[in-house]
Amino acid sequence: MERTIRIVIADDHPVVRIGVRNMLADASGFDVAGEAGDGDEAITQTLELQPDILLLDLLMPRLPGLEAMRAIMSGSPTVKILLLTSTITTQQIIEALHIGARGIVLKDSLVQDLHTSIRTVVSGDYWIGGKRVANLVTALHELMQKAEVQPRKTYGLTPRELEVVGAIVEGCTNRDIARSFGLSEETVKRHLSNIFDKTGVSTRLELALFAIAHQLVAMQQ
Repeated sequence: MERTIRIVIADDHPVVRIGVRNMLADASGFDVAGEAGDGDEAITQTLELQPDILLLDLLMPRLPGLEAMRAIMSGSPTVKILLLTSTITTQQIIEALHIGARGIVLKDSLVQDLHTSIRTVVSGDYWIGGKRVANLVTALHELMQKAEVQPRKTYGLTPRELEVVGAIVEGCTNRDIARSFGLSEETVKRHLSNIFDKTGVSTRLELALFAIAHQLVAMQQ
């Protein structure tokens, strides 16, 4: 006879918890052992009840899902955690898997994926991208490549304008920039005027800070 899988549901929306609990009740082999409405409760419930599976919302009050997961993995490393989320970035997936998550389930895919994803991670595999994954190293490698090739926002700046931005970050004057790129100072001023318009800044210092914050310098290197 198949062993019953004990589950804790952690989500700050009662409607989501009710919906997940009802979906699990409709199938045999699942037992909802506890529920939590925030990150702190998720930690307490998991450490006390020691479930097989924790369904953990990525975004919760008091303590976000990833931070709660760090504490849980430290205190109860055997629990298998499936993150529930409406949206997630590739970088967040990579971070979650590094911390110890066994999978990610999108909330709009719960109806078709919930039961399968739970059974998948209980069996020892991972659930990533809506499918079973046996080799985590390969999956992480693919995710890392995907994260690296993500296009960065350029705010409509041309390659030359990005070069000018890089020079501003380095503290160059208009004369320095003109000499470096073989331009007239009037052309440099026009470039700066266009750059200010596109980025919404009004001073060289604001532009330098904006460029660093939005990784514009890295784009033109």
